[in-house]
Amino acid sequence: MPSGLAVRINLASAGVWWLGFSFLTWARLRPRHAHRSLPEGETYVSVGFKQLSHTIRELKHFPETLKYLLAYFLYNDGIQTVIAVSATFAAAPVLRGGLEIETGTLTIVILMIQFMAFFGALFWGKLAGWIGAKQSIVVSLVIWAAVVIYAYGGLKGDTRVMQFFVLGAFIALVMGGSQAISRSLFAQIIPTGKEAEFYSFYEVSERGTSWIGPLLFGLMNQWFGNLRLAILSLIFFFVMGLILLPFVNVQKAMADVKKYEAEGENL
Repeated sequence: MPSGLAVRINLASAGVWWLGFSFLTWARLRPRHAHRSLPEGETYVSVGFKQLSHTIRELKHFPETLKYLLAYFLYNDGIQTVIAVSATFAAAPVLRGGLEIETGTLTIVILMIQFMAFFGALFWGKLAGWIGAKQSIVVSLVIWAAVVIYAYGGLKGDTRVMQFFVLGAFIALVMGGSQAISRSLFAQIIPTGKEAEFYSFYEVSERGTSWIGPLLFGLMNQWFGNLRLAILSLIFFFVMGLILLPFVNVQKAMADVKKYEAEGENL
C-alpha cells in the first residue's frame, strides 16, 4: 500500500474513533444546567474573562498552590516538548544527531507508548498511594531527566532502534502517570465548588506557556545544528521542577483551602 494512502486511512480511522465515542457520549451523558443565569448585558466571553480575573486575584489566598502551579508549568512544558519533538528526533538523519528510524518502526513505537501509558498511569496511581502524590511526581521528573540525558548520550550503533524501544517504554511509564498525578494533586489544593474556574486557569496557563519548550529546542538546534544538544537542553525544565516542587508544602496548601472555605461559610 502506498504510504500516502496508508496515512489517509490512519487519519480516517481516528475520525471514525472520535465520532463513534461522540455518539456514545451524546447518548449517555446527562445534561447539567447552569446554576446561575447570564447577567443582563453580559456575554459568555465577558463573564469568562471577569471570572478569570477574579480567580487570579483569589490565588493570593493559596501561596502553596501558586508555587505548585509554577513548578507544574515548567516541568509540564518539558514533558509536552519531549512528546512533541521525539518523532522529529527519531526520524532525523544521524548526521544531524537523529536516529534515522523508518516511519513504520517509529509508528509502532508511538503506538506502544500510547498503550503502555495507560498501564503507567495505573501504576503511578498506586505509587502515589504508597509514597504520596508529590513524591511520585518527583520520581517521574527524575526519570524524565534520565530520558533526555540518555537520548543525548545513548541511542547509538546498530542497536539504536532497540534502545529507542526501551526508551519509549520508560517514556510511556511516566507520561500518563506524571500528568494524571499532577492533575489529582492540584484537585487537593483548590477550594471545593471552584474546581471549574481553577482548572480553567490551570489549562489556560499551561497552554499559554507551552511555546517555551519548543522555542528552546528550536533555538538550540538552530545554533548548534545538532538535535541531541537540542533535546538535552530540555533537561532545564525537569531540573527546575525538581528544584521548585520540594518547596511546595502540600499540607499547608490543604490547610489554606480549609481556612478559605471556613471563612466563606462565616460570611
